[in-house]
Amino acid sequence: MTGRRRSLPRPFSSAPAVATASAVVCTAAIASLLSGCGSLAGASEDAGDKAPITVMTWAPDGTKATNVPGMPAMAQAYARWVNSRGGVRGHHLKVLTCNEHNDSVTAAHCAQRAVDEGAVAVVGSYSQFGRSFMSPLEVKGIPFIGGYGASDEEFESPLSYPVNGGQASLLAGNGRQLARDCKRVALVRPDTIQGDQMPSLLNSGLESGHRHPAKDIKAPEDGTDYSSEVKRALAGAGADPVVYGTAAAGGKAPGSCVTASLGDHTDAFFDSFRRLQEDSPKVQVASVLGSVGQSLLNRTGGRSGPLEDADITGWYPVAHDPRWDPMRKVINDFAFGDNRIDAADQGVQTTWIAYTVLRSLIEQLDDAGVEDVTPNALQTTLDRGDHAVDTGGLTPKLRWRDDDMLAVQDFPRIVNGMVTYQVVRDGELTAAKDGFVNVTKTLERRRTDS
Repeated sequence: MTGRRRSLPRPFSSAPAVATASAVVCTAAIASLLSGCGSLAGASEDAGDKAPITVMTWAPDGTKATNVPGMPAMAQAYARWVNSRGGVRGHHLKVLTCNEHNDSVTAAHCAQRAVDEGAVAVVGSYSQFGRSFMSPLEVKGIPFIGGYGASDEEFESPLSYPVNGGQASLLAGNGRQLARDCKRVALVRPDTIQGDQMPSLLNSGLESGHRHPAKDIKAPEDGTDYSSEVKRALAGAGADPVVYGTAAAGGKAPGSCVTASLGDHTDAFFDSFRRLQEDSPKVQVASVLGSVGQSLLNRTGGRSGPLEDADITGWYPVAHDPRWDPMRKVINDFAFGDNRIDAADQGVQTTWIAYTVLRSLIEQLDDAGVEDVTPNALQTTLDRGDHAVDTGGLTPKLRWRDDDMLAVQDFPRIVNGMVTYQVVRDGELTAAKDGFVNVTKTLERRRTDS
């Protein structure tokens, strides 16, 4: 990234303003669902015989690490929906899918297949191997729109157009969320290259609340028993049974917190945590969405599970927010009971938002009289940013002009520095704070202090 020009940060509107605007958009979207003449957000009323548009969505499935099969499944349901309405401004959507198997070679093969089969964009995908998949796309000028944010290259490549702040915003936001009540924090994270970035990101949030850096607990990404990591995390958070007693006897360690971000294996960590917590004082627990979700809460005992009262940081509004109703209707009507799709999953939600961006771009090209939707046409429209993309209040309005890039070291392509604070109450994820929380300055502080 040496020599890359970083633009000045773009100011965001305050959280209440975003929430108010979102409510207006949401009300309109729901009204359209209930009326016979309206359309869902992302729909196109025009039908015709224009050339179909081919895109690709990839994600890992059936691996020992993180799996996100709902992302390609959501892409296919989205395509069935828009095609049932005549396509996007008359362009039918053809979605290619690829299982990248959490493998760098396969990720590169998925990208090359997108090139070979004439995809004009890769949309709403997940892969940790940005170095492998971005190069084939860059050679052919194919934009990568709304990836999950699992790789650094998604926030570095000029062909990448992220819709969220990736791991960086989640960890920084989680640190800020914990800084309110936590004097001592232990972070359990994967012993990987991506995991190596997590401590400094979390610490940027903790430091904004004048807290000490977290104790860094490395863990295997594909572990099945995390007893050793639980013990080290509890010790690192200062949960000393000699001082505070044990949870079994009602002992609590005030100000001691453990946050874990291990992707699909976070449930294995909290399974070990549940077994060992009783012999130590009770501590506050936390995580980020993507590592924790409603399905995990259900599997681990709901209100009686180890994640009750946990602080959770996410990118988007809580899953039961009415702004997700248009997506839920598409899932209900066009996913045909596909159990890979969980409407509360951040991967599924990111894919919906990414395809909303794609639809907006195609409509902008059509409004400009451009019928040939090519990679270059999409890239030009994205870079020019004549019109911000409205995602129905699920994110701030999105643009990717130079002036929209935030001044965040290592992540110069971030344009959305917003997160949401959630908490587990009675076994359900619910909003801990209304609206979005802007962690842009927290991320930029990490840049200044590094």
